[in-house]
Amino acid sequence: MPLSEFRITRFQFARDRVIGDSQVRADDVNVAALELVGESGKTGLGFIQTLFHPLPDQAEIEAVFANEVWPGIEGQEAIALVHRVHRPRGGNQRAFSLPFHEALQVALWDLAAKEVGLPLHALLGSRRDRVRAYASGLDFHLSDETFCALFSHAASLGYTAFKIKVGHPDFKRDMRRLDLLKEVVPAGSQIMIDPNEAWNSKEALVKLTAIRDAGHDLLWVEDPILRHDFEGLRMLRHAVNWTQINSGEYLDATGKRILMENFGTDLLNVHGQVTDVMRIGWLAAELGVPVSLGNTFLEVGVHMAVALPEVEWLEYSFQNFDHLVEQPIEIKDGFAFAPNRPGHGLVLSETARRDWSRPKRLGRSELGAAPINPRLPYLA
Repeated sequence: MPLSEFRITRFQFARDRVIGDSQVRADDVNVAALELVGESGKTGLGFIQTLFHPLPDQAEIEAVFANEVWPGIEGQEAIALVHRVHRPRGGNQRAFSLPFHEALQVALWDLAAKEVGLPLHALLGSRRDRVRAYASGLDFHLSDETFCALFSHAASLGYTAFKIKVGHPDFKRDMRRLDLLKEVVPAGSQIMIDPNEAWNSKEALVKLTAIRDAGHDLLWVEDPILRHDFEGLRMLRHAVNWTQINSGEYLDATGKRILMENFGTDLLNVHGQVTDVMRIGWLAAELGVPVSLGNTFLEVGVHMAVALPEVEWLEYSFQNFDHLVEQPIEIKDGFAFAPNRPGHGLVLSETARRDWSRPKRLGRSELGAAPINPRLPYLA
């Protein structure tokens, strides 16, 4: 059914812990729910998110969406829009004024799947309903005590793979974190590290060698050097034969294609733009490059993960978002399960709309206590 209206609900709340990496940190959540409504009454849901700065007031978000996005989709079918190919030129090759891109793709795919009565992963061609999940701490700014509590709790839930943030100016601190992790997770666990581009290529080679020599086996190192240093990434792939290079997180679809064409990664890291992920995932399959799903808002990426070939891992980082939806993605015993409900299976909670919507931008000191995160009960 054609799209007939849209709704935007702005949220702003505190995080239950500081998240971040070697380059950034955040202690609040700035997100708005985008609902696209078809003439059938069915609704597609996506989320507009900014990580480090509050979104403008809800009225301004609505005005920008109505001006920049809505004229191009109003009255059209969601299933047609998700498959449309664009070739932007000149001044049309530009981003929206606000980060609508991912939210728009997710909401359109959600509605398209609902219109045909299928779970999103089935519409995308899935052959399974689950994928292995690894516990990711976003832990760079946590104390050693909180770091250990987080990963110890994750291990108690059945996770067998863990990713930590490294890239500290004092490399001894990175090594200490790896030592602490080894103490709190089961022997034989799979370990990943993420410097978030903190190193250069030679530095990465030296530090990865030191990590190996200290007895730490790594499944992969993620984004060790600058995203566009394709020569350096290719060198690391050949020089570091005891672990894998996972890269592509910071690149758009075009950049990911160039990365693979330059043989710059062993694993391609993708995120939450459904159309982009599927298209680049098909190309990765053609080139024989495995794909990993990085953090996606409320783990909607599980649908792409179970639909694409050779995806072994989905990242889960225990963020306190679950209260926004009626039924979050199930994660149990180290597996994330794709819902069999129509669409992506996430429905905006009316309780959240009532209790947590913030139409006007608030200062950090006005946010109050963080929403309870049932997946990290020790923080409650």
